[in-house]
Amino acid sequence: MPRRSPLVIGHRGAPGYRPEHSRSSYELALAMGVDAVEPDVVATKDGVLVVRHENEISGTTDVADHPEFAHRRTTKRVDGEALTGWFTEDFTWEELSRLRGRERLPEVRASSASFDGAQGILRLRDVLDIVRDGSAEHGREIGVVLEIKHATYFASIGLDPAPLIERELRDAGWADGELPLIIESFESTVLGDLRDRGIVAAYVYLIEASGRPYDRLVAEGRQALTYKATVQPAGLDRLVGEVDGISVDKRMLLARGNTIVAEAHARGLTVFTWTCRPENAFLAAEFRGGGGRGDFGDYEAEWGVIARSGVDGVFVDHPDLGVAFFRS
Repeated sequence: MPRRSPLVIGHRGAPGYRPEHSRSSYELALAMGVDAVEPDVVATKDGVLVVRHENEISGTTDVADHPEFAHRRTTKRVDGEALTGWFTEDFTWEELSRLRGRERLPEVRASSASFDGAQGILRLRDVLDIVRDGSAEHGREIGVVLEIKHATYFASIGLDPAPLIERELRDAGWADGELPLIIESFESTVLGDLRDRGIVAAYVYLIEASGRPYDRLVAEGRQALTYKATVQPAGLDRLVGEVDGISVDKRMLLARGNTIVAEAHARGLTVFTWTCRPENAFLAAEFRGGGGRGDFGDYEAEWGVIARSGVDGVFVDHPDLGVAFFRS
């Protein structure tokens, strides 16, 4: 019997073609046939969940062009890293709604950057509605993979994401399992909190190629388990019953001799990977081609290694390429 092809998930919509997290990015991903789309969520000062790659928004919006917000530029430590810019938690939703989106990687994706300034910021509720309407329009069930960003940080400033997400999902009708929902985070604490709140979803633990999860680092210091140790057999044993799966940096699956997928599957855990992109800038060195950072390399060869690993889901920036390759 042939193996089932992995889920193809539009990573922030279709950011290979439109600025990430924009309405047109999500609508294009749905039209290109993805199984699900992935919004990243962060909070505003008044507790509205908005979809942005990070809470620092100077790289994805025109906030720097708004003189009325010039004084909001500041430096903060987020997950232990010093960042300078403008942060969603210093704005109300009404203020953020005045901003327009921009391509985050214009030097790589000049075509997408041509759409700069055309669309505003979306709330999580907007994305949920886009997916619900898109499922009806395209005649197939499409899911949401909701990524929670900087949960410990937001909780520390009085914007705990768990109750905000619970309220939004219940109000939108996405909390009871009738619509396909996956919730993921690099911090397992917030996943457990949402599960305890009765949100029906598959819970997926995001895994970096290096470092430690910030929530465990705050709680346990240097004794906290590293991400690398988490995907070893003993680390995976600890995840059984706590989460439904893991989502790993693709570099971990490209490493020769890794057994991550097999070990996870043996414990009943699903495995996703991020992010499959065709441009030279993002391919492993052996798969890069001629030309510049924005030119396509031998992405099919890299994706072939990932597909043969037996992975259950892939995040893609170019949904048409992802659907064509991973379902072939």
